[in-house]
Amino acid sequence: MSFAGKVWRLLVGIKDALALLFLLLFFALLFSALSARPNPAQVRDGALLLDLGGAVVDEASEIDPINALLSGSLPTREYQARDLVRAIDEAARDDRIKALALDLTTFTGGGQVSMKEVADALARFRNADKPIIAYAVAYTDDALMLAAQADEIWIDPLGGVAIRGPGGTVLFYADALERFNITAHVYQVGAYKGTGEPFANSAMSPEMRENLETYTSQLWEEYQASVVQARSGADIDAVTTGLTAMLEEHGGDLAQIAVEAGLADTIGTRDEWGARVAEIAGEDRLDEKPGAFAHTEYDNWLGSLPSPGGDGLRSFGGSDSGTIGVITVAGEISDGEAGPGSAGAARITALLDDALDDDLDALVVRVDSPGGTVTGSEAIRRAVMRHRDKGTPVAISMGNYAASGGYWIATAGQRIFAQPETLTGSIGVVAVIPSFEDLLAEYGVNAERIETTPLSGQPDILGGFSPETEALLRAETASIYDRFVGLVADARGISVDRLDELAQGRVWTGGSARQLGLVDQFGDLDAAMEWAASEAGLEEGEWKPRFLTSPPDPFEAMLAGLLGGSAQEEPQALVTVSGQFAQQEQRTTLRVISDFERLMSAPGVQALCLECLGHNSASAGTVPQAGWWQRIAGAIFAH
Repeated sequence: MSFAGKVWRLLVGIKDALALLFLLLFFALLFSALSARPNPAQVRDGALLLDLGGAVVDEASEIDPINALLSGSLPTREYQARDLVRAIDEAARDDRIKALALDLTTFTGGGQVSMKEVADALARFRNADKPIIAYAVAYTDDALMLAAQADEIWIDPLGGVAIRGPGGTVLFYADALERFNITAHVYQVGAYKGTGEPFANSAMSPEMRENLETYTSQLWEEYQASVVQARSGADIDAVTTGLTAMLEEHGGDLAQIAVEAGLADTIGTRDEWGARVAEIAGEDRLDEKPGAFAHTEYDNWLGSLPSPGGDGLRSFGGSDSGTIGVITVAGEISDGEAGPGSAGAARITALLDDALDDDLDALVVRVDSPGGTVTGSEAIRRAVMRHRDKGTPVAISMGNYAASGGYWIATAGQRIFAQPETLTGSIGVVAVIPSFEDLLAEYGVNAERIETTPLSGQPDILGGFSPETEALLRAETASIYDRFVGLVADARGISVDRLDELAQGRVWTGGSARQLGLVDQFGDLDAAMEWAASEAGLEEGEWKPRFLTSPPDPFEAMLAGLLGGSAQEEPQALVTVSGQFAQQEQRTTLRVISDFERLMSAPGVQALCLECLGHNSASAGTVPQAGWWQRIAGAIFAH
């Protein structure tokens, strides 16, 4: 046989081997995914085990399975708040569930509104005379807010309580950009609009500082009130302002400090906690490991519940009932097809337009977004208005935040519901575009232009902006701000002059927004649906919700389910207080990278509350799933 023939046979053999390998991999993934699916048959008498190994969000993000496989790391699990609320409420009514075992060891948190809604469900469970026994190694703000609802809080001997409170560091890049001869062109309207300041200034403006300090202090007051209301003996000051004295008094024993401050009841290991749960719920006859107790896992419990409309919060009417459509706008708003957990305007408007033919009795728009592109926000608002033009009642339900572009969308509603902890307002716009003419000139690269008009080749990020371009961008930003103010003034029945005073990019908590007329009433998603049903002439029990979502791609759903299941099955590590701080370092590094990505992407005029992102979101509690270039940059920053 010739040499070429041997090479050909080798290549064919490699091809066949790869085909066989991928075929085996496919069936292995299919089997694993099917095996990992919730099994309603595994609902047993005993405790409901809520082992929250991830973050609580309004809408779970779409997992990119290819990126996850290439990254070599499992994505952080996300729990939808409405699913948790429904699971807890149903467990409170089911005689098979004797108690709730709440394991917060690897819990990464969520927004303050999401935490409040889940905490309220836990309170209802406890009020049904069913005990809640909580355990964690280290309790941070969000974990403690949930654990405060428990009858018993257990803490590991290696653990402690670290309450940070709202706040953090805002990074300013103006000096760094100047050092590298990069020009950041910032066009911003709104004295309190802080989104462009990190690229234009070297420090906070007085307005930005006033804005941040005002709403963070209000969030802190709401947080303390929630914890103390649930746990009357809690002394939060002991582990915040009085921490140094407590460390000296107890020799640095963080677990003992937590007990002394009334933030924990018992110091013990997870096995000892499990033995305590077994005293209430019974021993696990299928598992003889130390600390095992009879229980039903969350996924199996949720899978056993009826889910009208593909989802739900509680029991609703039958098949002949009226229908309340619910659309979720979660994450930063963009113009494209971004999937769940990211507010892709093209995807959301398509869902809304498809529902125009579905004879919805009413529509509720759940907004959990800090805003984003103006064009995306306006596209979603117009899609909602098409429902109103049909005579469909429309309510807005605000989640952790509905700020800037999120509030732009909210102007389409007839009634706005929020929670006291919601961050809203931020009525202002900004555009940030970098240019590199000085950087290129430093290295001997000169740009020459051929122009037929003053706007030829503009905006020129390599040769600099013409005066006409600068004037045009300033005028566009001012015009869009005026449009924003006009929309809100018309929707809320407030004069333009008064609305301009309330706008200027200022962020308001839900409590302040209600007093100022930017929000109608306090209430969760349930309250918004009930109002919408009432407006549609439907009585209680005569309607059901239908959550408007895109059908997932079967193959991607299979991979995502497998990866999500694998993330849940990872053995738990003892995440101590210092471990929590280390995770915060990683989040800070990725935030720097994200800020520069935002600068370089130049998505046009934005209605975005950038400062909201670090104070009241699930992203504040979870490490983002970075792309390959972000991981490389993260490694550089880390070393």
